[in-house]
Amino acid sequence: MARPQAPSSVTVLGECVADAFTDPARSSSDELALRALPGGGPANTAVALARLGTRTRFLGRFSHDVFGALFHARLSASGVDLTGSVTAAPEPSTLAVADLDDSGQATYTFYADSAADWQWTDDELAGARLDDAACLHTGSLALIQQPGGSRIEDNLARAREHVTVSIDPNVRPLLVSPSVYRERLPRWCALADILRLSEDDLALLLPGVGPEEACDTWHAAGARLVVITFGGRGALASLDGLRVTVPAPAVDVVDTVGAGDSFTAGLLHRLAALGHLGGRLDALSLEDVTDSCSFAAHVAAVTCSVHGANPPWVDEAAMEAGVEQLLPHA
Repeated sequence: MARPQAPSSVTVLGECVADAFTDPARSSSDELALRALPGGGPANTAVALARLGTRTRFLGRFSHDVFGALFHARLSASGVDLTGSVTAAPEPSTLAVADLDDSGQATYTFYADSAADWQWTDDELAGARLDDAACLHTGSLALIQQPGGSRIEDNLARAREHVTVSIDPNVRPLLVSPSVYRERLPRWCALADILRLSEDDLALLLPGVGPEEACDTWHAAGARLVVITFGGRGALASLDGLRVTVPAPAVDVVDTVGAGDSFTAGLLHRLAALGHLGGRLDALSLEDVTDSCSFAAHVAAVTCSVHGANPPWVDEAAMEAGVEQLLPHA
């Protein structure tokens, strides 16, 4: 296989979330200590893309509060371009308190009412130009929460004339009823070239429906490439009904926070490197889908090996030799 091309630019549109974890070392019977880390699905994806070497731009609404400054610093330090984002928004940041089980799986309680992330205006989105982007990725809460969600949908409809559209629904039933996602999903599939979702998302969006039947449903609605991830059991990818399963690498899991976002970043990075972003995936082959999903699974595995949503950096020296070596972030 030929050496991949230099990755195209990807723009990510969505939210930042402060992920707060309990700190047992500082907690006591009358005090609960929390450690807050910058997160949020779209922001995590943007960070992972930039660390992999893809030119990445993030469009977000940063609050004027202390968390907004934290989000801005993390994205900038990872090499993400923030041109076009809203800075010092008057609304508060979104906060999620995570509870980790013994296997490292996280469940969240959200504090997100009237947060800055959902307040996009038509003028703000119109000013965030996509002239140099080959792909626009969005999803998660930013695409479902109002009033901004509908405006982002309208923005996707305009953008897809000249970029590949990628969507990750990232269903959050504690904040929004799954029935609302089900109602909106056909519209998202009509806009999306790539739909990446988790096994949990599948169970909430199409209860009782198997993965392959679900892929066919979403293909019929318009999405050409559907990828469903199953954690440690790998992923199923379906390109216009042609399917492949990709295993997940063995890894000592610390936690799974940000793993799906890292998978999405790895997938988009590799598709960009292989020259498939910028249109309707017309030249994409099942072989390249397999290659891209295998790489994405490795990115997710490295993320699972460290605490929090802390995706790996690519080894630039290895890249010069034509091999993408991933390094866990210290």
